[in-house]
Amino acid sequence: MVINMATMDLQDEELALRTRNVNVYYSDNLAVRDINMDVKRQHITALIGPSGCGKSTLLRCFNRMNDLIPTARVEGQILYNEENIYDREVDEVEVRRRIGMVFQKPNPFPKSIYENISFGPKINGYKGNMDELVERTLRQAALWDEVKDRLQDNALGLSGGQQQRLCIARALATEPDVLLMDEPASALDPIATLKIEELMQELKENYTIIVVTHNMQQAARVSDMTAFMSVDRENPDERIGYMVEYGPTEQIFTAPNKQETEDYVAGRFG
Repeated sequence: MVINMATMDLQDEELALRTRNVNVYYSDNLAVRDINMDVKRQHITALIGPSGCGKSTLLRCFNRMNDLIPTARVEGQILYNEENIYDREVDEVEVRRRIGMVFQKPNPFPKSIYENISFGPKINGYKGNMDELVERTLRQAALWDEVKDRLQDNALGLSGGQQQRLCIARALATEPDVLLMDEPASALDPIATLKIEELMQELKENYTIIVVTHNMQQAARVSDMTAFMSVDRENPDERIGYMVEYGPTEQIFTAPNKQETEDYVAGRFG
């Protein structure tokens, strides 16, 4: 079954994704438990928390990337346009087209800049003008002016920040609705990081963005909503991640409801 873009109820039209009692297992080991959150359309939602709390694991649930891990199992519901993306009839490839992903380390294909952008649309049977699509997505990723005269050059010759923006353009080329970013600036220098942050602000006019970040200043700068995840500090060996608190970013950073959130934001642990 292909996901229907027109199935949203009016009262839910502001929501891009909803999770309901999501649990993630690796073999018999529970990694993330009882995640319930509503992700607003055309907002940036940040996932923060200490290492090992399941932020990236949760992020990969949103486009079924965990399916690629043989031992991984997801229970509960993740609703996209009111359909559970984990229903058996749903095509996981279509899910990943609608919900794109940018990884922590830039991973351009060892092909030309042009081919990096055109590869996904070709596979998906794109029938439009490929030159226009390549230019449009490179402009969206604030990269066109830097590469327009060398589109046939190998993408591996770009700088790290340029490679990451190319990967963002590559994700946009399949015309997704949601963009997942797993620490997209952690491997970049401060100038390249600022460009990625500015780009995210521009992209949220048309896309819903969920970003994992260890940088709390970055989360405070770029996100509208923040989910703080942690692990049971009294039983650290179990490493079961859970969501402590989820709300508007300003509230999470200035007036959180939970003491654990305040302790993390204040740097008392992490």
